Parts: sequence; C-alpha cells; structure tokens
Amino acid sequence: MASSHRIARRLFVSLAANSFSACKRAPFQLRPRIATRHASSTTASSTDALPASRLRTFLYATSLAVSGYVVYVYATDTRAFVHRYVTPPLLRVVYPDAEEAHNFAVSSLKTLYDLGLHPRERSSSSPDPLSVSVFGAPLANPIGISAGLDKHADIPDALFALGASVVEVGGCTPRPQDGNPRPRMFRVPSLDGLINRYGLNSRGADDVAMRLRERVRRYAKSVGLDEAGVLNGEANVPPGSLSPGRMLLVQIAKNKDTDERDVEAIKRDYVHCVKRLARYTDVLVVNVSSPNTPGLRDLQAVEPLTKLLSAVVEEAARADRKVKPRVMVKVSPDEDEDAQMEGIVQAVWASGVDGVIVGNTTKRRTGLIPPRVNITAKEQRTMTEVGGYSGPMMFERTVDLVRRYRKMLDGQTLQSVPTNEPRKVVADEAVDASITGLEGTITGFSENEPKQSSTEPLEQKVIFATGGISDGRRALEILNAGASVAMVYTALVYGGAGTVTRMKSEMKEEMTVKKA
Repeated sequence: MASSHRIARRLFVSLAANSFSACKRAPFQLRPRIATRHASSTTASSTDALPASRLRTFLYATSLAVSGYVVYVYATDTRAFVHRYVTPPLLRVVYPDAEEAHNFAVSSLKTLYDLGLHPRERSSSSPDPLSVSVFGAPLANPIGISAGLDKHADIPDALFALGASVVEVGGCTPRPQDGNPRPRMFRVPSLDGLINRYGLNSRGADDVAMRLRERVRRYAKSVGLDEAGVLNGEANVPPGSLSPGRMLLVQIAKNKDTDERDVEAIKRDYVHCVKRLARYTDVLVVNVSSPNTPGLRDLQAVEPLTKLLSAVVEEAARADRKVKPRVMVKVSPDEDEDAQMEGIVQAVWASGVDGVIVGNTTKRRTGLIPPRVNITAKEQRTMTEVGGYSGPMMFERTVDLVRRYRKMLDGQTLQSVPTNEPRKVVADEAVDASITGLEGTITGFSENEPKQSSTEPLEQKVIFATGGISDGRRALEILNAGASVAMVYTALVYGGAGTVTRMKSEMKEEMTVKKA
C-alpha cells in the first residue's frame, strides 16, 4: 500500500514536472509566430507611410527653396523697401562715425557681389528711353556715381549693377597716403548733407592699377581673350567699364606732400597716375578742386591749369591701346566768378581736354540751411567743421554753374578754326559714329585728291554735373541746363542702393507727363 502511494506520488511529480517543462517551452515555441505576425504588420504600415513621408519632405524642401528664391529676388532688387528705409538709417545707428559706416558698406557690397548676392537693377527696359550718347559712344542712361564712394576701385562692377551708366572711382594719388586725421566725415541728417575732409586718402596708383588690371584679365578669361584683346576692343565692350552702354572714370590727383608751388612736380604726379591707369579706364578725371588738399584749387588758375592738363592729355594719347581714354577736369563750385570760369574754359580749350565735371564739395556754409528747417545743436556744431559740404542745397548752385559753363564752352565751340587736315567733329552727340569713310579711306577723302584748307567747328566739350542732385526731377533739370550726365554721391548715402533706379523711374514719369 505504501508502495502504491509512493508510485502514485512519483507519477504525480513526474507529470507536474513534465507539465511545467512544457509550459516553459511553450512561449519559446510560440514566439516566432507572434514575432512573425508583428513584423508583417509593421512592414505593411511602414510601406504605407513611406510615400507620405517622402511627399512631406519634398513639399518642405520645395517650400524652403521657393521661399529662399523669393527672399533672394526681393533682397537683391534695388527697388526693395529695405534698401531705402531700413539699411541707411540702421547704418547711422550702428555706426555713429560716418567713415566707419562708409567702409562697412563698401566691404559688404564687395562681399555680396563676390557671392552673387548684391543689389542689382532688374527693372531696366530695352531700348531704354533714357539712353544718350557721350563722346560719340552710347550710354544706357545719363546717371552716374561720383568719386569718393569707391575710393580704391574695390566695387566698380557692384556700383554699375545699381543702375548707373557712369561710375567714377578714386581719387587716386601717385603714392599711397593716409589723408587727414580722423574723424574726417560728418553727417547732417536734417539736411541730408555730409561734410568730409578726407584729404584724398589713397592706396596709390600702382595698387589701383593692379586691381583694375586683374579685373580686365578676369573678364578676358571669361570671354576667351587676352588682356590686350579686351583693351583693344575685340570683346566689343568699353575697355574701362567692360560693359556695353557703361563708362568707367578714374579720378587722379597730386599727393598732399607735393609742393603746390612746383608746377613741374605736380605735373609729374598726374603724369605718373596716367601712365599707370590710362589703359584701364574710359575717362581720366583730373581733380583740381578738392577743398581738402593744400594748394590744389590754386591749380585752377589759367597758366598752371593749362600746363597740367596739356601734360595729362599728351600722356593719355600714349596709352597702349587702340582707343585712347578721354580726359576731363573736375572744377570747384566755389570758383564761380566769371573771370575764374573763363580762365578754366580757356585752359580746357588750350589743352585739348574733352570735358568738364562741374561741381565738388564746397567750403562755403552760406545758403545751405533751408528756411523753416531747424537743425539740432549737434548738427549746428557739425556745420562748423572744416571740410567740403555736399547735399541737396548745393543743387541751385550746380545748375547755375552748368548753364554758365555750357554757354562759355559753346562760345568757343561755335567758333571756326582753319585747318589743313580733317578734324573729328561731334556737333551732335546723337550722330551715328559708325558711318564709314568714302572712296576707300577712313577720312572720306581720296588719297589722290589734294586736301584743301577748310574751316570746321570744334568738337563740343562735354559737361558732367555733380552737386545736390537727389531725384529724377533735378537730374532732368541739370541735363536740360547743358550737362550730359547727372552724378550722385550724397543722395546714395541717404537714399540707399535703390537711389539710381528710383531717379530713373522719376525721370521717365516726368518725361511722360510733359509729353502728355
């Protein structure tokens, strides 16, 4: 009996152990099935979600790309709100020193241009109703940017992109010089005016020439030519601006430490600049009107000015390229007496200079504050600073000078001079310069035909104007007074990168109204 109980107990324990072992093994046997069913479900849901996920990613990427492109187009358009109403006042706040703001603006514009993110004009129409002809060459429009903004030829192409057809870089001196001590540039915001006494700070003619040469070489490489080919017109662009309908001016001046009483030493300064720079510019501008270089304005007397300009013209004619650069002289707005102006006109004609840039900053402080305009105490102190003033209140003086210079210069133009050789005649700037010579010669005369003495009018001198030009209406007025190009500087400082585009739009509107 006991033995039966033991056998039964052993059987029970054995069955229980087997059941327990089976229970332990069961999950391991079932796991693959459960896992297989779970994996199948996950794969199905992932397969369903994959197209939707890819679609969302595509939409996000497309939205970002479109948004980025819209921001890019807006921010790089000269008509953008920020260029007029945000950037200029922000620079005045961030940089209380006007020269620091100027340097930041130039370096920023250079960087943006290198990256292809610079402001540019996109609204130009072709053919442009504002197109003109100057020196027998077409210009896209009659608006230019004066020297001082790009002192060292760092950003001429970025300035052309703002819509101007003429850009003047410099002034450039033969040797590097620091200019006057800082601070040397001051704002008068209530008058949209500036006072500067830079003193022609310059890196020197060699440095500027190197920068302009590298610019030509980059362009030559992009069109499959060499430097000489571009400079000699094989690319069908002006050798200075490197862009059709544009003109690059380089302003030159003497060093501050060159004795103002030594005319020969002064001539050597200017001639040195011509030798280095003439190949890479469309027009050389002889600066004899800066108020911040001792003795410079004394050069506007007839005798020294004639000698100086003659030396520059002669050296420019030796420039190593097919079409020689033109030469203009920049005169002071403060030399406004008839005798002074007539002396300058006499020197212009005697030397063979091609034109005059009328206007620069003024030493005078009378008549610069409009009636009923109150300026702050700080601005009143600023107005007493030594230096040249520029701003909208210079405009009436500039218009008057342009009219008078036009009359005086044309008084010589309309005279006739005897000559035994054909002389280039440009009586009308719009004349087609592409007409070829007759009878197989470039002059239009038969080689076997004896040349007879003839009387022909002298080529008309060109006038560019700068000083107080701040909108399209004023630009039209200055052009109607006798200038071929209206140039801006201070207006850009206060009006921002869209100033030239805005002026041209205003000019077109004004012309449309007058036609109606």
